[in-house]
Amino acid sequence: MIHSIIKDKPTRLFLILGGFFIANVIIAEVVGVKLFSLEQTLGMAPANLTLLGESGLGFTLSAGTLTWPVVFIMTDIINEYYGFRGVRFLSILTAAIIGFAFIVFYAAIHLAPDNYWIGSQKQNGVPDMQAGYAQILGQGMSIIFASLTAFLVGQMADATVFKKIKIITGEKGIWMRATLSTLVSQLIDTFVVGYIYLYFSIGFSFPRVTAIGLTGYSYKFIVAIICTPLVYLAHNLIESYLGKSKAAEMKRAALEKS
Repeated sequence: MIHSIIKDKPTRLFLILGGFFIANVIIAEVVGVKLFSLEQTLGMAPANLTLLGESGLGFTLSAGTLTWPVVFIMTDIINEYYGFRGVRFLSILTAAIIGFAFIVFYAAIHLAPDNYWIGSQKQNGVPDMQAGYAQILGQGMSIIFASLTAFLVGQMADATVFKKIKIITGEKGIWMRATLSTLVSQLIDTFVVGYIYLYFSIGFSFPRVTAIGLTGYSYKFIVAIICTPLVYLAHNLIESYLGKSKAAEMKRAALEKS
């Protein structure tokens, strides 16, 4: 049974794309606790932008932005060949796995730490390994809820916009459906997280949260445009792997049965 499953190219491709999709989302959730300055990373002076009356804004981003572009590219590729149902299945599965991961993180944090391990990295600037471990893995429930909500809503929006554009354009305009669906989902993701976490949980003012969201989204907008050629590259690799006739059959089925 397993041999026939693995030998089937469309099934094997779904497993590969799904595995890569889930892995990148989980990586983004774990590394996303770190905030970084885009300007300093690029060796530039702080932007010091003023938006909506809020001054001193810069491009302070979550490290999760390293893998989120890959996630949205994967979403579009999966949607192209497996339809809305494929995206929905993987999104719900991923959210469940992330929820399980945070339960495990919580349990691991509350295991009694070994005394030697607590101070084992003092020479490397970490005086308390338990505190550092808890800070990195122990994200608050509000940010977890905000992140998972934004992820699911953003994914469903991405898949829906992608499908509607494809119905209108047909096989043409891969760049249009891939880029526009990503831009819409990134917009939703950015502001859902911002308003749930920063506004309702942390207590930032509405203009402040909106201004932060706009600066962050401008970065995501540029990255989405830059990543468009990667969608074409992925299409070419997949069609070479499946064969043009099989790929065309899968795309028709994905659109009709979603």
